[in-house]
Amino acid sequence: MAASAKIIDLRKLLAERFPHSAVPTATRLFTGLPFLDQPAGGGLPRSALTELISPRTSAGSGSLIQALIHGAYRNNYFLALIDGRDSFDPCGLDNTLLRHLLWVRCRQASETIKAADLLLRDGNFPLVIVDLMLNAREELRKIPQTNWYRLQRLVELVPTACLVLTRYEMVSSAQLKLVFENSWNLETLEKQDAISQLRIVVKRSHVQPDVGSQQSEVS
Repeated sequence: MAASAKIIDLRKLLAERFPHSAVPTATRLFTGLPFLDQPAGGGLPRSALTELISPRTSAGSGSLIQALIHGAYRNNYFLALIDGRDSFDPCGLDNTLLRHLLWVRCRQASETIKAADLLLRDGNFPLVIVDLMLNAREELRKIPQTNWYRLQRLVELVPTACLVLTRYEMVSSAQLKLVFENSWNLETLEKQDAISQLRIVVKRSHVQPDVGSQQSEVS
């Protein structure tokens, strides 16, 4: 199928499954995950790119995505997952949760960036996740920085929080950069509260904190 036809089909799907809703006034998206909301200053900033870097193997990004899907269901909003290597495993999530998810399955980083461009232009998702965790470093290096600045300009026009998951620091236009501190092993994954063991710290922030929120800084 030609690329233009795929875009038309995706736009039709968005219009049918994810009808436009009222624009929220909050400047941050509260995910309900304390280990993420607290270091981010009260939630993921809307109208901004947030890069979450996971330099260690098995840091828990898959569990984080599933937790964010649960949060979207709990707080009654839609989210889009742009899967850079078609690696997301929906097993363990029932259909009620998946109704709040648009899963865009990609094979290459270039496809992922194009999908992010389209979804940010749509502006109808409170949260867009761009998962590049399993894409090869050589492939990611080919993404021009101008692409990230274009995505930042697009997200500034909509009330969307865009979370980019990466293995390496690469999004120069990200207004908030977070880092996974921990590495998971089999013993950690077997714990019932494994998701609560995630530790995230701030590497850089150009986002103004909300009144009453506490902001963590790492120099």
